Amino acid sequence: MSPTAGSKSVNLLVLALCSLIAGTAAGLLVAGFRLALQRADRFRDAVLHWGHSEGLVGFLAILGGSAIATTLAAWLVRRLSPHATGSGIPHVEAQLNGKWSGDPLRIIPVKFLGGLLSMGAGLALGREGPSVQMGSSLAQLLGRVAHRNEDQCKALLAAGAGAGLATAFNAPVAGAVFVLEELLRRFDLPATITTLGASASAIGAARFLLGQAPDFHVAPISYPGLWTLPIHLLLGVVSGFVGVGYNLAILGALRATDHVGRYPPEFGAAAIGAVVGSLAWFAPGLVGGGDAITQRMLTGTDAVFMYGLVMFGLVFVLRFLLGAVSYAARTPGGLFAPMLVLGSQSGLLFGTVVHRLIPNAGSSPTEYAVVGMAALFAAVVRAPLTGIILAIELTGSYTLLLPMLGACFAAMLVPSILHNSPIYDSLRWDANSS
Repeated sequence: MSPTAGSKSVNLLVLALCSLIAGTAAGLLVAGFRLALQRADRFRDAVLHWGHSEGLVGFLAILGGSAIATTLAAWLVRRLSPHATGSGIPHVEAQLNGKWSGDPLRIIPVKFLGGLLSMGAGLALGREGPSVQMGSSLAQLLGRVAHRNEDQCKALLAAGAGAGLATAFNAPVAGAVFVLEELLRRFDLPATITTLGASASAIGAARFLLGQAPDFHVAPISYPGLWTLPIHLLLGVVSGFVGVGYNLAILGALRATDHVGRYPPEFGAAAIGAVVGSLAWFAPGLVGGGDAITQRMLTGTDAVFMYGLVMFGLVFVLRFLLGAVSYAARTPGGLFAPMLVLGSQSGLLFGTVVHRLIPNAGSSPTEYAVVGMAALFAAVVRAPLTGIILAIELTGSYTLLLPMLGACFAAMLVPSILHNSPIYDSLRWDANSS
């Protein structure tokens, strides 16, 4: 073995060991973040229960509390770490492109506390955004401490991001694939090794605190008949149009808040917090990240029968708008969890209509809810492999692999034909201008 080859092997071994350490640290941190969010959701429910017993005073207290929490989250971002705004994924992508920015020692606490405040207040944001950026920041710190070169630090940064995503959804393969498919958009040996190591160690550490079961419980689904594939292709087309609309809604909401740029961002955050607080008062089950909503969608047709088709459609529209408006608050929070809600809702609604039109279709509406999650993810993010694996790991529904492939094919084709950019490509300017 030549000295150069030996040096490369040593560097690769050190990088692999760093990825295991970074993944373990990210797994424990994000697991703690998830547990804190669960407590925040229970606290919000308790406050809402108290508020309804107090009448008008309670209503005003809910509005004020939600507005204050969202304002404080926006203030933390503006004053302490502007790079912690929003999802954080565009910022990670910018760093991987050589635009190193932001202090990890500030990003981590601001992302943790800001995300806890904004999502605890009921904003429809995802835990994966803070999780990805906190994981990448931890890995970035480790790379500095270990005196790794720039390329190795980038590999660790990406691996830490994957570890954060893996822990956010208890989905280790999806976390690793997201890094290679979306963040790096390439497969090379150091990046692949560090990504796999970080995701595996993160899940290994996190499951001591979170357990090993998938995030969502879905009754076993049999392999669908091949003749249903055209129906799933149609679901993909529908998801493609929904994804285009959702991308435009998010960007439109961000532009709307930019038009009041002469005021500090806390003003807009306070207004959005008050709106979310009022919605929580009248419909507490519709606010927040939406895991409970997704779980109801995945239990079958009960959710549709409970509301009726028209009312169910209204609930979908409310969540659609709430996700876009919540992201415009520019507080820490991601897009994945709200997308999973919309994907499961649109899939279940589509499946219910199909079931009523073709009673002998041989497939349940729940099947379409699971496929809809992957399809909408592919339409919005344009990362179909991540969407498919994420849906499978979240639900354990590996029997739906073929329908997911067909639906994601169509879901990506629609926005591509309409020249609608992937959401993180559209948001990257925000990270670059921060």
